[in-house]
Amino acid sequence: MIVTVTPNPSTDRTVTLPAELVRGGVHRVTSVSSEPGGKGVNVARALTLAGLEVVAVLPAGSHDPILAGLQVQGVEFEAVPVSGGVRTNLTITEPDGTTTKINEPGATLEPSEAEALAWAVMQQARGDHWVVLSGSLPPGLPDSWYSDMTAALKAHGCKVAVDTSDAPLAALAAGLERAAPDLIKPNSEELASLTGVTAESLESAVARGDAQPVVAAARRLIERGVGTVLATLGAAGALLVNSDGAWLATPPPITPRSTVGAGDSSLAGYVRADVEGAGAPGRLQMAVAYGSGAAALPGSAMPTPAQLNLDDVTVIAVASVPAESRSEGAQ
Repeated sequence: MIVTVTPNPSTDRTVTLPAELVRGGVHRVTSVSSEPGGKGVNVARALTLAGLEVVAVLPAGSHDPILAGLQVQGVEFEAVPVSGGVRTNLTITEPDGTTTKINEPGATLEPSEAEALAWAVMQQARGDHWVVLSGSLPPGLPDSWYSDMTAALKAHGCKVAVDTSDAPLAALAAGLERAAPDLIKPNSEELASLTGVTAESLESAVARGDAQPVVAAARRLIERGVGTVLATLGAAGALLVNSDGAWLATPPPITPRSTVGAGDSSLAGYVRADVEGAGAPGRLQMAVAYGSGAAALPGSAMPTPAQLNLDDVTVIAVASVPAESRSEGAQ
């Protein structure tokens, strides 16, 4: 069983333009789509398409349209009743794949609703299940919520993945000595914010064939207890770093249509490969295939297994365990 947790879900409305977005202009759209969204919901959608057993935990009223959308897509869910409505996020995509997102903050969770959400997560989590904590936090939840939930879930014997940003990510990093996830999935900006470097320095290094700055940044988190860092780097691919080494994956060539949900799809690919018993290179290969597959689709659509291009994802080892780490482990 895989449990995804989306504290701040959304209905994702995507409009596609026939030409470049012009600020202040009048635009005619070529297509409009609406999908149940939020990062954890997207992970659950991708894993459901792959036939895995997954349940999405989210706060939503019983008649909220997002639940009808999940039912249509066959996604099992546990909805925690709340008084506020699920937000709507708007995405504007241009012909070259440029994506502009306008996200609402989400409805405020009352203290009793926040408590019910945490309770629902713990009720669904069992033993060595994967629990994926994803996305922004709505008003009413403290920045430390992901850190607190990670601590509770790890004590419950679960494997925990976290994908978030800004203040919740900073709070998670501040509490790593207390509760470190098995996996975090930062992009270059998020990894930079955690390690005191710049996103530009990481991206430019990979672009010229040098993955070591990203590896070094990720290893700072590994040294503080994080099990694995999956750093997604957009068109440059992704890097996977754990205590055994580091691997770089280059994505297959695609025509990008929308980057919405591509990172969530990557996380789904990693979890799917882990559940299926793949090693680190295989988990990275699946993650990049899923991210690329999502980017080639319109709106926030998630790829099916048939839409993946695993064979054209190139994975290479870029670092091994430092000698001093091996020596320390042998003592």
